[in-house]
Amino acid sequence: MVSTPIPCTVGLRYLQERHFVTTSDDLTPFSTLALRAELLSAVASLDYHSMTPIQREALPVILGGRDLVAQAKTGSGKTAAFALGLLDKLDIKTYKTQALVLCPTRELSDQVASEIRRLASALPNTRVLTLCGGKPMQAQLNSLQRDAHIIVGTPGRILKHLDKGSLLLDGLRTLVLDEADRMLDMGFHDDILSILGRTNSDRQTLLFSATYPDRIQQISAAVQTDPTEVRLSESHQEAQIQQHFYHTSQDDKTAALASVLQAHQLDSCLVFCNRKQQCQSLADALQQRGYRARALHGDLDQYERDESMILFANGSASILVATDVAARGLDIDSLAAVINYDMALSPETHVHRIGRTGRAGRQGLAISFVNPDEQFRLEAIEQFLERPLSVEQLAHRGNRPSQPPLPETITLLINAGKKDKIRPGDIVGALTAGDALTKEQIGKITVMDRKAYVAVAYEQASLALRVLNEGKIKGRRFKIRSLH
Repeated sequence: MVSTPIPCTVGLRYLQERHFVTTSDDLTPFSTLALRAELLSAVASLDYHSMTPIQREALPVILGGRDLVAQAKTGSGKTAAFALGLLDKLDIKTYKTQALVLCPTRELSDQVASEIRRLASALPNTRVLTLCGGKPMQAQLNSLQRDAHIIVGTPGRILKHLDKGSLLLDGLRTLVLDEADRMLDMGFHDDILSILGRTNSDRQTLLFSATYPDRIQQISAAVQTDPTEVRLSESHQEAQIQQHFYHTSQDDKTAALASVLQAHQLDSCLVFCNRKQQCQSLADALQQRGYRARALHGDLDQYERDESMILFANGSASILVATDVAARGLDIDSLAAVINYDMALSPETHVHRIGRTGRAGRQGLAISFVNPDEQFRLEAIEQFLERPLSVEQLAHRGNRPSQPPLPETITLLINAGKKDKIRPGDIVGALTAGDALTKEQIGKITVMDRKAYVAVAYEQASLALRVLNEGKIKGRRFKIRSLH
């Protein structure tokens, strides 16, 4: 088998020719910035010892009050970069919305809001509110009776609140377009322009994008004033992505995917499809073959999307089949492989997809299936990377598939959450009462408004389920079940 190692600096020369790229690995502490003392304290408490490249390049621009266009991939630290910038200029005593962050999905909005809250921990009474579709409008209207300092949300829901008059932006100082390329892909162009038309002309506008299509330049020209541009290509000398391209036909794709999964026995794999319907049918087909697979796409109900992301992050599902839009906001540090079931629609999107594996010095694996009518997409990737790419024949492994690998954990669903005053410590206490389980056998815990999810070691799943069903959490009984 011929492998094509692609370092994480793919596309580097392409970016350098445009003069807005940084690849330096200097370890620059946050203390070199003119940040307010409370933020430096928060950064230290979170063990952020030095700035990532995007933070080092973007933060001086943001703190200087200038508009910014920044290209940086998921996991690069861009959220902390704009969060620190908008928090630094926040007037806590003035209860007006001073910063607005627009995101393409609710999942990314929740992650961004959570990171802002963590960095604002040393700024008392900072109010951060998320406004996204998929949640009751009335609850948001109630929350908006007192203005939040920072609003994070999706363009459609933000625009609805502006139309109702429940959200006012007359005090806005900073506006952030996060994952701007995906918002444009999702058809939010007009909504974004409508929102910006209701803000102060002297606002600071920060535009972050994982890829840099022509439409990013167009939207920047429409909403920004003389922006500084930073394009990031991070260099990870030890991290290499072993990349393989395989000839397939559309009819053979699912069998080809099964052969790849059988050959590599992957414990975490992100599979990309270009269409929502394909995501669901492929996830269903993998489940029928015994794989712990979940789908993630825009046609799912919000609770289904939440469960898919939680199960994958917990290690209870080894395969996540997703569209590019749905996968934004998903940040898994130790992703074993990325598989392009459908070739990406652009070379930049391909590079962004495969850059999710091989992080933090680990070896990564990227596999792409190439249909005969997708040859032009392969050629576009070759031009972008400035190197030839070999396409291999995949050796199918016959009709006797091996047993899919067992998941690391089983996730239990508890029908109680924040509204029931349940905290992660309460769940740990219930599971470890009477030495039934140890803390080491308990994984990630996610507590939502009316639900909570807890990952437990696979071997202890039945015991954990029995302990919770027969016992109590904070003196009360709740319905518990395992998710598959």
